[in-house]
Amino acid sequence: MSIIIALALIAASYLIGSIPFAVVVSRAMGLADPRSFGSRNPGATNVLRTGNKTAAALTLLGDAAKGWLAVFLANRLSEQAQLPMAVVALCAVAVFLGHVFPLFLGFKGGKGVATALGVLVGINVWLALATAATWAIVAYAMRYSSLSSICAAIFAPLFYVLGGNVAWPLEPSLMIAITAISIILLFRHKANISRLLQGKESRIGGAADKHTPPQKTKPIRRERHK
Repeated sequence: MSIIIALALIAASYLIGSIPFAVVVSRAMGLADPRSFGSRNPGATNVLRTGNKTAAALTLLGDAAKGWLAVFLANRLSEQAQLPMAVVALCAVAVFLGHVFPLFLGFKGGKGVATALGVLVGINVWLALATAATWAIVAYAMRYSSLSSICAAIFAPLFYVLGGNVAWPLEPSLMIAITAISIILLFRHKANISRLLQGKESRIGGAADKHTPPQKTKPIRRERHK
């Protein structure tokens, strides 16, 4: 029975992660599909290219919330069913993989930064704040969103180990899960890493991306000649 509950939690976490908030929010607000312009990445950064900050914020919030929700539910239900912490760790990885390889988008999803942050919030709020602060400091100093995400991904597992049994309990299974998520996140940024090394990566607030979202044009009214 415990195995069935564990598998159900892992599957549910993956499905929660597969909810494409970038697409859902864009459609609800009448914006272009984020997979049709810019990086073609269904994430908050690409939604921001539409110029709609509200849509980008809602996407960011939704992507982070699903990461938190999956870990929160896994924690609560695992305690009730007396399941090992390894199940929570697997759910954390599953919700992240759901975002990166979503069932509802043909397994072509986003890079997972916001969802990874949501997972960290579910594990420990202070760990999430430390990682978010790393992102913010690098972003402020270097003006590269991708570099900020890369640095945050590298430091997240280090923070977890350094703060283990001091600021939060150190669980080996969670340490492995956080490390796995960080490695996948770095892999998803391989194109960004290449552009950073070549000096071609766009900065925060820099020139607009070459690929701009399609604009809805109003039909031209033709005047009738009397």
